[in-house]
Amino acid sequence: MKILHTSDWHVGKVLKGQSRAEEHKAVLAGVIDIARAEQPDLVIVAGDLYDTAAPTSEATRLVTRALTALRRTGADVVAIGGNHDNGPALDALRPWAEAAGITLRGGVRENPDEHVIDGTTAGGERWRLAALPFLSQRYAVRALEMYELTAAETNQTYADHLGRVLGRLTEGFTEPDRVHLVTAHLTVTGASTGGGERDAHTVLGYAVPATVFPATAHYVALGHLHRAQRVIGPCPVRYSGSPLAVDFGEQENVPSVTIVEVTASTAARVREVPVTAASALRTVRGTLAQLAEIEAPDAWLRVYVREQPRAGLREEVQELLPRALEIRIDPELLAAPGSGARIAQRSGRSPRELFADYLDSRGHADEGVQELFDELFEEVEH
Repeated sequence: MKILHTSDWHVGKVLKGQSRAEEHKAVLAGVIDIARAEQPDLVIVAGDLYDTAAPTSEATRLVTRALTALRRTGADVVAIGGNHDNGPALDALRPWAEAAGITLRGGVRENPDEHVIDGTTAGGERWRLAALPFLSQRYAVRALEMYELTAAETNQTYADHLGRVLGRLTEGFTEPDRVHLVTAHLTVTGASTGGGERDAHTVLGYAVPATVFPATAHYVALGHLHRAQRVIGPCPVRYSGSPLAVDFGEQENVPSVTIVEVTASTAARVREVPVTAASALRTVRGTLAQLAEIEAPDAWLRVYVREQPRAGLREEVQELLPRALEIRIDPELLAAPGSGARIAQRSGRSPRELFADYLDSRGHADEGVQELFDELFEEVEH
């Protein structure tokens, strides 16, 4: 069978005030074109369909249309909720999804069998997919209780809980003539973050070892980390990455989807297919004179300015580089020797004096900013 694995669409993303809606339309059209060309038997969307838990009607329309178009290629389509998604809201779409022949699993259900999906390809290859949406720390414990497994003890870790839940969902991965698959939205220890993920759900207690996946799985399709990569484990484990760079920390990533070909008796063969529809994200740096001389790339820009801070500097940079979304003073310029040792004695000093000291510590010599502070402070006081 052939599988198209994608994840982390983040539809509805706004980057530094710039909507990515048109880019998302082009990106998802590109993913659909790949599905039409590759003719997969199964499409897996491994979470974070949306960027927020309260997507706009436009974002919802785009996601549902994309899922429908993927289904119309002839593939079975399975999508799970990620940490950015609203699991119950996705599950509320299940009647629509089922009518369209699409399998949605927004959150963990009381019956674990709902997360085990069986199918057969047009060529007769049977497959079974264990689909686990994102689980927060507290809901991992609730899932254990619902599945009547060993009582969760207070010193057990998130990885313990996930291992038990996945063990329950994959306990039927024993038939030799069936392709066994897993999809989940989580962080695996040792994998590289893409740069734009939500830190609270990728670090510390949220990382799980690859050993939570059974050796009997033919392929594990993961979402959550935005960089396409293979993870070493007891079976083939892979992140497809996001099909567009979500934030400037991801500017070096190569957006793609993953194509997997596998049978019950042969190992998975994996390849990446690039998705190039979205604007690139790039970082440039220099003085105003240097920025005026560069040939601006066709990309959204993060600009590090090598100038002392002053009022109007942002506007000057935007005039030179209209696609600049993020403009900052170059951190290397601010990290001048001795600057960290300038600690003001606050006792008895006025707000004006403290602010002036702050401006001085940041190398900001613009009197206009101080005057504006004085005006605002006087308004607040009176």
